Amino acid sequence: MGQARSGEVQSARAMWRDRPRLPVLLLFGLVALGLVGSIMLIFSTIQAERADRAQIARMNDVMIAVRDVNRAVINAETGQRGYFITLDQRYLAPYMAAKASYRPALARLEAKVGNAPLPRQRELLDDIRQLSGAKFAEMEETVALIQQGNVPEAHRRILTDEGQDLMERWRRAVSAIESLEQSEMESLRAQTEASEAQLIPMLLILLALIVISLALGLWQVLRAAEAEAQAAQAPALEAARDRADLLAGELNHRVKNLFAVVLAIVRMSGRDSPEAAPAIERIADRIEALLKAHDVTQGAAQHRVAKLQALVETAVAPYRSEENLCKIVGPAVLLPEAQVVPIGLVLHELVTNAVKYGAWAQPGGTIAIEWAVDAATPPELSLQWQEHCSAPCPKPDDKQGFGSLLVQSAARQLQGTFERNHSPEGMSLRLEFPLVETA
Repeated sequence: MGQARSGEVQSARAMWRDRPRLPVLLLFGLVALGLVGSIMLIFSTIQAERADRAQIARMNDVMIAVRDVNRAVINAETGQRGYFITLDQRYLAPYMAAKASYRPALARLEAKVGNAPLPRQRELLDDIRQLSGAKFAEMEETVALIQQGNVPEAHRRILTDEGQDLMERWRRAVSAIESLEQSEMESLRAQTEASEAQLIPMLLILLALIVISLALGLWQVLRAAEAEAQAAQAPALEAARDRADLLAGELNHRVKNLFAVVLAIVRMSGRDSPEAAPAIERIADRIEALLKAHDVTQGAAQHRVAKLQALVETAVAPYRSEENLCKIVGPAVLLPEAQVVPIGLVLHELVTNAVKYGAWAQPGGTIAIEWAVDAATPPELSLQWQEHCSAPCPKPDDKQGFGSLLVQSAARQLQGTFERNHSPEGMSLRLEFPLVETA
């Protein structure tokens, strides 16, 4: 009998020592995969935004160059008409200035368009060059006739439809190239917004990987408890407990280090790119919110007590927004040390389910979290979680999943009870337990 008992103890020790290696490797592999994917997406998004901004700047330069050419032609025509009407040499000054600035302005326009313009851009540039050249030739001929004293012939030239037709075609070409550049600019803006929108799904995937890693970590803790239960001798129990605490602490430390590395890489990526600072800050804020949610379920038990409201707000912080509304109401409550982690795990599970299947899985859904403390001895806390879906919520699977087991386990640790109800309007859960240190 004693030999059989000793064999069970040795078997429990061997199971705890050898079998967790593969799940731990899988855990870190999932987290590393999510972090590497997020970093690659962040870098590609920053590069795309840089390219889009450079293209938009080039388009702005093209628009300015088009307006400079347009201004030169209009100023030249104004000076020509003023000279014809008044025969005052002073009116030739704007004409001569516009004539001198026209070709440099046209050269700048062609340079800004680049060496490989679109077919429509090349066609419009050719039209602008030909029409402006013909218009300046017509104006130069008119000015020369006036200077020679042949005003009637100049008057006849001006009254023909040639000059007006050239200006009408010129204006259409200028308007067309401006419209083309404006359309390209709007298209680039849309591409930039779409690129930024890709970050949100990747961050959600990263969150899912982190949740999976935490679930695997919890599974390791439960396996440690199983090994302790099978160990009959006190030294075996103590050794298993120490190993479980060490593994949980190592897991918590490594996950937080990975978060810190990602934050550092994100901030360093935007250090030399002021234009990317808003996107970098938004990404960093989301990662910091995920880190706070991780501390709720892993690091809070290091403190003697914790505020219930701070625990609730930290749990919902990564998902709470103007679209995902959450009402939090309750008196100030300090939770004993042993109750912080069970409640934190329950809140994290409820928030995750709400995002995946419940009120926050659809636009307009809301969550209300309320609690109250009665005057009994010892005082008993009643925590109410109520979801309100904007559309009928899907009926949950009757199969008892990991989340239900987790809530049951937490209720037993708290020496309390819980009641969960599902309806088309949303899920509700009521948890009641005494505010005392539990074994």
